[in-house]
Amino acid sequence: MEVALLTEIQKMAELIVDRLVRKENERTTLQEISFSMEKGEKIGLMGETGSGKTTLLKLIAGLVQPSMGSIHFQEKKVKGPEEVLLPGHPQIGYLSQHFELLNNYYVHEILEMSSKIEDDASRHLYELCKIDHLMKRRTNELSGGERQRISLAKTLTGNPSLLLLDEPFSNLDGINKKIIHQVVDTIFAEKNLGCIMVSHHPDEILPWADRLMILKNGALIQFDQPDKVKNTPENDYVKELLGE
Repeated sequence: MEVALLTEIQKMAELIVDRLVRKENERTTLQEISFSMEKGEKIGLMGETGSGKTTLLKLIAGLVQPSMGSIHFQEKKVKGPEEVLLPGHPQIGYLSQHFELLNNYYVHEILEMSSKIEDDASRHLYELCKIDHLMKRRTNELSGGERQRISLAKTLTGNPSLLLLDEPFSNLDGINKKIIHQVVDTIFAEKNLGCIMVSHHPDEILPWADRLMILKNGALIQFDQPDKVKNTPENDYVKELLGE
């Protein structure tokens, strides 16, 4: 991308992904992805299994090294793990669908390790996530829903400006899914926080997203407002992905 054009886009966008390519073992898992994202925008990300959704999130978070292309966040390049000592951008929070937590630690210890916010703000966040009663519990004593809510709180205590959620509602029962929905909605109501969220469920992502991105085989197929994507799908793949 020309320097002058990149500078012009940076004035409007918080995140700029420019011709991003990722190759793994001679296989291209992401094919020249380019898009920009404004501050506070919510982008839904959909695609079949293996389409490159998680790879794209990890690249944006600075956890995976691009093979080609660049990522700029708040006018600065996002560096990959080959360029920094500790991988991961400090202002970009990434929540894996596996929500790993260190075993045999107390919950309050896990949260204190990552916290960059004041104690009052932390307590408010723990109440929102409905984990304030779990502080003295060890991580190996938690249910799946509790681990997910704690992982989300841990990500948010890092005070990110951009949140990347990789299927945050997967493998959750109805009650815990509702709680996570409420937490995410409340967080976005209180903060002007941008987010890219992966989901396989159109009923979850379509009402939530400002724009919807569709990937297939590592390529960007369609990127537009959710109603436009649903009403005028680019091809049968997009139509089948969104369902009736």
